[in-house]
Amino acid sequence: MNRLAFALALAAALPAAQAVEYGTVRPERSAIGFAYQQMGVRMDGRFRKFTAQLNFDPARPAAARATIDVDLASIDTGSAEGDQEVAGKPWFDSRNFPTARFVSTGVKALGDNRYEVAGQLTIKGRTQAVVVPASFTAQGKDGVFAGSLSIRRGDFAIGEGAWAKFDIVANDVRIDFKIAASGK
Repeated sequence: MNRLAFALALAAALPAAQAVEYGTVRPERSAIGFAYQQMGVRMDGRFRKFTAQLNFDPARPAAARATIDVDLASIDTGSAEGDQEVAGKPWFDSRNFPTARFVSTGVKALGDNRYEVAGQLTIKGRTQAVVVPASFTAQGKDGVFAGSLSIRRGDFAIGEGAWAKFDIVANDVRIDFKIAASGK
């Protein structure tokens, strides 16, 4: 094989040799939080427990898959009283619906490490199609997926009875996430 053919063959093989598929989630570097308005004041919280399975190759984003299960009883609103309240039947009803789940159905690359992740979000037994804007940052053999998604709590019956009105607690909720994963 002459030098030019060898150099071209080597150059063609390099991207495949350097490609990293991200799939081992690193919970200690990951987080899922939320923000909403209560009586006009911004409130923040987070979920302490969740699991995620993902498979992402930056060279083949359309083949990516993700499933995220959030333990709703692990909510941290900043107060024990608030945590108990939202775990109850009018809000998450976490006894009957212990988990919120997101399952991806497709990934669209937007360029510049930005993506739209389409999927199904299920909370409290109700499923909605969502599109999640996300970014991906490679950090050696690790990668971080980050983004935000706005939902309407009324679509998922979060806050029933007197809480179904949006005068005290707003209907819009922003979910923020950062999922760190190691490459294979």
